[in-house]
Amino acid sequence: MVTHEQLNASFSDGGEIELNEAITLYGQNLMRYCHNILCDYHEAEDVVQMTFVKAYQKRHQFRSGSSLSAWLYRIAYHHCMDILRKRKLLFFLPKQENDHHMSEEVKEALAKLSTMERALIFNRIIEERDYKELEVIYNLPAATLRKRYERARKKLSEQLIETLPNGSVMMNEI
Repeated sequence: MVTHEQLNASFSDGGEIELNEAITLYGQNLMRYCHNILCDYHEAEDVVQMTFVKAYQKRHQFRSGSSLSAWLYRIAYHHCMDILRKRKLLFFLPKQENDHHMSEEVKEALAKLSTMERALIFNRIIEERDYKELEVIYNLPAATLRKRYERARKKLSEQLIETLPNGSVMMNEI
């Protein structure tokens, strides 16, 4: 199996083999990411497929040395936002296998955040992405993203304090 670094270096020059490797390395995580945004398994599947098709078609635009993962997430994010704009959907928390890790109170609190705030929380806490990757995904400066994330996290804390018994907030529960 090819490593992330090898794939980053060879993707723009590659063909179907590199595309298959990218699907193997990133497909499942992209699916989970899109599913969390769209709340629809079939739409998420479509977005992931379109992400890889677009990445393959535009592979000559991928800069070697950049993060392929961040580039794919950026493409997927924009596809998801297009779908949300079309549906005018404001709520993005799905029913998924990992739901048992998230209490109803946390889901309700997350539902009160904006799409961008939920996406930032998901990327920082669940996907453990750094601000450099988020900068590429959202095409915003890292400082802006850091500030937005901190505001979203504070807002989430305040929501949880209101809803959880005894006001106990565990940010790692998310």
